[in-house]
Amino acid sequence: MLTIFNVFIDVVLRYAFNNSSIALQEMEWHLFSSLFLLGISYTLQHDAHVRVDIFYATFTRKKQALINIIGFVVFILPISLLITYYGIDFAYNAYEINELSGDPGGLTHRYIIKSVIPLSFILVIISGILFAVDNYKHLNEDQT
Repeated sequence: MLTIFNVFIDVVLRYAFNNSSIALQEMEWHLFSSLFLLGISYTLQHDAHVRVDIFYATFTRKKQALINIIGFVVFILPISLLITYYGIDFAYNAYEINELSGDPGGLTHRYIIKSVIPLSFILVIISGILFAVDNYKHLNEDQT
């Protein structure tokens, strides 16, 4: 909703008043980036992420659970840990030098948007662990 409002204000300023704001334009991509990054863990939590469903849909529930667990351990966890590790330094360096937009009239406090990167992947790790545990339960359903 905030993104839509921001774009609306930017469009009205640009076309109705022949005026534009660099800060509003930067805020658009900051909000979109945050939405995208925070949506990754939400999508994983709701098992709505992209996969090759043509093959996956034909597998048994146990085989699907095994693929999900392996996918988490081999792909999701390592890249999430890597991005979190380097993302914290990335955001901290921006904070330390008080990084701001290179454009005149742009946003200050660039570390805020850069902090969303490691935060989102910490949430991916948490969602992935819950996802893997849930799949592990499906893997062992018939054995209990």
